[in-house]
Amino acid sequence: MFQDSEFTAACQELNKPDMDSEGYEFFTETHDQSYDVTIYRLYNEVSGLYSYKIYGALHDVPPELCIAVYMDLEYRKEWDSYVKELYEKEVGGKKLIYWHVKFPFPMSNRDYVYARELREIQEGDNNKCYILLAKSQECADYPENSGVIRVDDYLSHIAIKSDGNGGCKAYMKYYDNPKGSIPTWLINWAAKTGVPGFLTETYKACKGYDEYRQQQPQESS
Repeated sequence: MFQDSEFTAACQELNKPDMDSEGYEFFTETHDQSYDVTIYRLYNEVSGLYSYKIYGALHDVPPELCIAVYMDLEYRKEWDSYVKELYEKEVGGKKLIYWHVKFPFPMSNRDYVYARELREIQEGDNNKCYILLAKSQECADYPENSGVIRVDDYLSHIAIKSDGNGGCKAYMKYYDNPKGSIPTWLINWAAKTGVPGFLTETYKACKGYDEYRQQQPQESS
């Protein structure tokens, strides 16, 4: 599904950002008590949309906690108000995720079917880089729903590691084609405000994860 080189490249990008060789341009940045984020973008001449490189940090959130929250789909449904449906099931020997996202009226909701894989790369004795790759997949077991637009061109590369001071730093490469007639200004607005807003919610989710876990029924041994 994913190549070894993709995991290595994501980790390298976190350690040494590279915009110049690919032509990414600065887009926006935000600094907050709980996080910092800087976003670059690259125009896609085929789709007329942008792909994004996002470099950020969550203060006093260790990477192990951050990746655990991101991987927990059931918890995501608790804290992400844009999730309408989100679940994973095995299809043809591989696990696929279905993600139904609520869009504001009058736009149609979007849904995704994608595969993801998490790997760890050891860096020295006491540091790990966590890499999570995701990509859209076609699957007849997930037929399209009336009134919901299927996003079939989606890519996400995430790398997370310790910042050496009790928090974590992260890199994400992201692209999707939401299709439909969404104005360019709205897409730009969503990129500028949506990423900081999502980081704020992610920070809160990380801080509340222990309490959530404690409230879950314990599996019998």
